[in-house]
Amino acid sequence: MDRNAMQKLVDWNHSSRRKPLIVWGARQVGKTYLIKDIFAETYYKGSYVYIDCKIEDEIRAFCAETANPEKIIEYISLLKGKKITEDTLLIFDEVQECPNIVSALKYFCQDYREIPVIATGSMVRIKIQRETNKRGRAEKEKFLFPVGKINQITIYPMTFDEFLMNSNRVLYDAVVQGYKKREPLSPAAHELAMEQVYRYLLVGGMPEAVETYIDDDDLYDAREILTGLYDNYLADMELYQASREALLRSRALFSNIYKELNRESKNFSPGLIEEKSKTRDFATAIQWLTMAHIVNQSFQLKEHITLPLMPDSEGSFRLFLGDIGMFSYQSGMNAASFVSTDRENTLSGIFFENFIANELAAKGHPLFYWKGKGSGELEFIIESDNKVYPIDVKKGKGALNSLGKFANHNRYEMAIKVSKNNYGYDAEHKLLTVPFYYFPFVAQDLADGTMRV
Repeated sequence: MDRNAMQKLVDWNHSSRRKPLIVWGARQVGKTYLIKDIFAETYYKGSYVYIDCKIEDEIRAFCAETANPEKIIEYISLLKGKKITEDTLLIFDEVQECPNIVSALKYFCQDYREIPVIATGSMVRIKIQRETNKRGRAEKEKFLFPVGKINQITIYPMTFDEFLMNSNRVLYDAVVQGYKKREPLSPAAHELAMEQVYRYLLVGGMPEAVETYIDDDDLYDAREILTGLYDNYLADMELYQASREALLRSRALFSNIYKELNRESKNFSPGLIEEKSKTRDFATAIQWLTMAHIVNQSFQLKEHITLPLMPDSEGSFRLFLGDIGMFSYQSGMNAASFVSTDRENTLSGIFFENFIANELAAKGHPLFYWKGKGSGELEFIIESDNKVYPIDVKKGKGALNSLGKFANHNRYEMAIKVSKNNYGYDAEHKLLTVPFYYFPFVAQDLADGTMRV
């Protein structure tokens, strides 16, 4: 399947300043498929060496004892029977099983920069943190992260534009052209695109679930795949947690994201998960889940905001599941609710907020929301090119009532309302209305500093 991150890999490969690359991302988001089966097969076919650190015991054991790239290259060349040169792509997968490989990337950069190297794994940051803070080690034995000596890319679950690109290319092209022209789609095309949004809310962006939906045209089979992936996420936590208490709290936190958000406040409330608990009790679980890219964290801003955006306090925040399909599965909503004619009344607005949070996170935006006095609230505040863009998310066609309250305290470049409405711009109020299917492109323009109407 086509992924937006492919272009990032191509740009890295062609860069004159290329360094060893670390690819971050949660489990099952398609890192190995993208790097090995698509990128390597396209640009290094017959000229790449793939190492799975989880199952290739000899290489893992060897690399655990040395960070010397000359020795590593020689050993792998002899073991694999393949000479490694500047024309050979070297891929280390599942490097959380051998963090010393990450440390070795510093020396690959210094001494063998001409050799393209990619390292990836789902729990790398967790293992690195544990190695860095491990007690009882001499200072010279502690893990050293190769700061300044690597390039980095994060792979997320498939965003809506990627979902549409692979499931209906003709409709995708129409959406892209409509957004480029800054024009509304025709009523018929608009309804078709919105239908795909609802399907995406159900299927989500985990590649296996998306591929099952596309191949079988069956939403229920895709939901079955999600069930397995959800259970795997819970099982994985046991492998990488530092203590039994941390494991239980991480699982409880992960399992209760929908419950936390499906309230009037939406702010994280530890008491909903564990009676009489405090936010600090869940600090390790929150850090674990965000580092693993399983959860996206959004921080509260209040009244007057300043740039650069900074949280008002660490105590007020919201958590979103990193995949909207898993969020929908966790909600317990019947799959039919997402395709029924009554879905607008059945589905709460929080599904769309989690959808927008993930689109923004996938484009590299830190997440913030704004709370004014009383009921004033804007779901997201984005900083782009030193300008402020308040974003309101409406599941239907409601008015943006909080913008006036926000404007009383803050200047902004443009307000963005994301809803089921078609595209339009109100110059008097500096209000851009975009349908949900346009938002991935809005998020990218905000990331690039190229936002316009």
